[in-house]
Amino acid sequence: MVIPTDLLTYCAIVAGFVCIPGPATLMTIARTTTSGTRVGIATGAGISAGDVVHTLFAIVGISALIAASASLFTVVKIAGSAYLFWLGINAIRNNETPSVVGAVRNSSAGGAFSQAVLAEVLNPKTALFFLAFLPQFVHPENGNVQIQLMILGTIYSGLGFICTIFVALGSGKISSFLKENNFFKNNMGKFIGCIYCGLGLRIAFQER
Repeated sequence: MVIPTDLLTYCAIVAGFVCIPGPATLMTIARTTTSGTRVGIATGAGISAGDVVHTLFAIVGISALIAASASLFTVVKIAGSAYLFWLGINAIRNNETPSVVGAVRNSSAGGAFSQAVLAEVLNPKTALFFLAFLPQFVHPENGNVQIQLMILGTIYSGLGFICTIFVALGSGKISSFLKENNFFKNNMGKFIGCIYCGLGLRIAFQER
């Protein structure tokens, strides 16, 4: 098991990480303001689920392979960037058709969850972060290393989800106001599309 003092230190550090605005915050805000609090929370849940997947990658050694292979890192980076660009361009294009815009605004929580999971899993930098960060709090003499990694990764995921819930609730309060604004209402798809494309660019220019 993880040493209690180390666990407290870990939780304090992670709390600081997840509270710093980043891609997860931007995705949650974008989804909440365009599709409502429920969809925003589903997006946060998807990101957290993706972090659990990265924890499993670290446990089974996939993250180590990504870290060791420049080619594999590039492949994952390109896939993640392309996926976010695809989401972004679709959102921007859908903004042109009123009937489709309605579908964008009312996108399902399940769809938002799936998109967030895939976007997070295809971020190679997150894989490297988990590979480098989690082992610092693991002590083989205290028991099964895999279990310790799973505990740490689950805590990270859980704290991140709690943070995105607050972000979604906060964004939800201004969502109704924004939807009454004609400019925002008429450019809703472009708004979320630009955020996704921006996140895609961020991944595209990441280095190992």
